[in-house]
Amino acid sequence: MELRHAALRALALPDPAAKVAAARALHEAAGRDDALLDTQADLHEPAAALVLPGRPARPRLVPPEQVPRRTPFTPEGRAALLHAVAHIEFNAINLALDVVWRFPGLPAACYRDWLRVAAEEALHFSLLAGHLATLGHAYGDFDAHDGLWAMAEKTAADPVARMALVPRTLEARGLDATPPMQARLARAGDARAVQILDVILRDEVGHVAIGNHWYRWLCARDGLDPLSHYAVLAARHGAPRLKPPFNLDARRRAGFTAGELQALQDPPAP
Repeated sequence: MELRHAALRALALPDPAAKVAAARALHEAAGRDDALLDTQADLHEPAAALVLPGRPARPRLVPPEQVPRRTPFTPEGRAALLHAVAHIEFNAINLALDVVWRFPGLPAACYRDWLRVAAEEALHFSLLAGHLATLGHAYGDFDAHDGLWAMAEKTAADPVARMALVPRTLEARGLDATPPMQARLARAGDARAVQILDVILRDEVGHVAIGNHWYRWLCARDGLDPLSHYAVLAARHGAPRLKPPFNLDARRRAGFTAGELQALQDPPAP
């Protein structure tokens, strides 16, 4: 099957294991010489009966403020914390697949980049789900919120906004949040969780770099200044103001410029 059509079908799968397998298979298929990729096809939302993104009946989705903060220093709290990370990774599979099918007219390399991201996010989800099982839990056992997908819906008509505000903003928060989380999990004695987060942080630097690359490519195509246009998009779509501490080293490796990092650290105007 043509890759972008197949990405849409994978996005619609509700079963996490099936979605993980589909994401990995798509990435593998994209690397073959006989892969079919129609960069110009203008695909459409499927019938209303096919809800996007496909997801299991659980976890129950609640407003962000209703998701309690969890401590890693109790078994239940640690499982809930890792479940929250697993939910982010499951959403990240969906976000990468959504880019592939939704936005026509991009270079073939862009679609292949995002299929790679989908496969790596699938690996992250699998690692976390496996570790949750050792703690006596499974994905769906705790409530979660839908902030990542909400921003995907806001930016569904504009690939420039999607690149600016999902990988470069919401997903880049993981670069900042992961090292402190690892420190807490290490103090709680969960060495395996720390190892998994090492894998995730390494890969997420690359994913944010892909977002940076294609955001700048789109800005150049459309005659936009990446720094000033980011502020316009953030205000237009209600992106959160990111708060310190920032993982500046990881952000540099992900391709943020000195000007972008300075803007990130500047206090908001009164």
